[in-house]
Amino acid sequence: MDGNAQLAALMREAGFLKDDGSVGLKVFARAVGQHANRTFTHTYVRRWLDGMVPRDAATRQAIVRALGSRLGRSIAVDEVGFGAALKVSPDLGLTYPNESADNVKTVARLWQGDLDSVSALLNAPANAAAWNEAALSWLVSTRQDVFSDTGKRKVNQADVDGIRSTTEMFDQLDGEHGGGHARRALIEFLRTDLAGLLGGTARDEAVQRDLFKAGAQATLLGAWMSYDAGIHGMAQRYFIQALRIAESTGDRLLGASILDAMSHQATFLGRYREAANLARSARMGTANAGSASAAAHFYAMEARALARLGDAAECDRAMSAAVREFERRDPANDPADWFGYFNESELAAELGHCNRDLGRPVDATTYAAQSLGPTASGYVRSDFFATMVLADSYLDQGEAEKACEVALQALHIGESLKSARCGAYVDEFRTRLTRVGRSATTVDFIEQASATRLWTPQDSKKAPSHDGSRHF
Repeated sequence: MDGNAQLAALMREAGFLKDDGSVGLKVFARAVGQHANRTFTHTYVRRWLDGMVPRDAATRQAIVRALGSRLGRSIAVDEVGFGAALKVSPDLGLTYPNESADNVKTVARLWQGDLDSVSALLNAPANAAAWNEAALSWLVSTRQDVFSDTGKRKVNQADVDGIRSTTEMFDQLDGEHGGGHARRALIEFLRTDLAGLLGGTARDEAVQRDLFKAGAQATLLGAWMSYDAGIHGMAQRYFIQALRIAESTGDRLLGASILDAMSHQATFLGRYREAANLARSARMGTANAGSASAAAHFYAMEARALARLGDAAECDRAMSAAVREFERRDPANDPADWFGYFNESELAAELGHCNRDLGRPVDATTYAAQSLGPTASGYVRSDFFATMVLADSYLDQGEAEKACEVALQALHIGESLKSARCGAYVDEFRTRLTRVGRSATTVDFIEQASATRLWTPQDSKKAPSHDGSRHF
């Protein structure tokens, strides 16, 4: 068996190993054991150096963390020489699977690769062609999936309820603290609990479909949290696989909501035409589904993309359609009940974003302020986004003092958030502020803002963490 030169080099860099390899093995074993909550001896370390790859992800992660802690930077599992053994293709998850069984296997491998910190996945950019292929496959699909009855694990309604309640818990954490707060814990739960259930068998097909619906929503949350944490290639893969899981349930509205989320990510990444098309695909695929709430949100996502493109006429058309659909909705009887959060405040927030991006700061200020009114969502991150749009809009009107006051409020709101998206909003405001020029107002603001997490991230000089919601 060939030796693991990558592990040896990192141990040497971290001071665990000297050139002759004669010291430090026991020290490293103890360091790994502290991260794994178990005991290792120098014999284990010697085997790893000889080329043996630990079978369980927990041990591999403990090795990575022991090295990263000593080196003061993030270490990926394939940097330690374990990546080749994982046999993870960099294209894993980008293809929309034909078979449900392949879908389940793919998403389970994605979760494992995520937990193993495979850099080919975690550092991958989004792939525009993959969005288009997934949207078209979902839109034209006529498949009728038949669930396997050969799974060894037996699934019941209590299992489904457990997935749903746990997903709700993580969704709450996401909205309050950002995707970077508990993302890894969610992925651990999905890999440990959901993967086995998706490969199991329920006596009642209705329970099996409920399981897949819960699985699609849980995977969708993993995608949102990854997106919010700035892990875009992985987020895209989760979105695509969640879409295929949703297709297996026959619930077109659920699938369309995932396309809607893909559109949101595409807009954030500057792929505005793809974003508009994804939102249109969601709407086209559910034209007869009877959900005014969903249609309103799909139009709003299309408008967000068109506003970034600067297409005022088409954006106005989409915004008007969003308002029209919103006004005819009946939340108590809407089949897309997960759009229940999309209230007057959420719609106003979308319109505020659009008008800001179209260069209409007065209208943007009106809508952003409305979104922070009595019907506000109550999610910390949502309030942060709306407050930053309000600050941008004041700045665009030439009201620097008011803009800085509001931006400072947003920065204090965001103190509990670990979110790459929040950082992007701050950067956009920073760019606008630069155009204003130096003044007593801006100097005072920057001095106060510099004490906040989002204005000057404490770990900004370190490699991004992969420890990783939805709204906005």
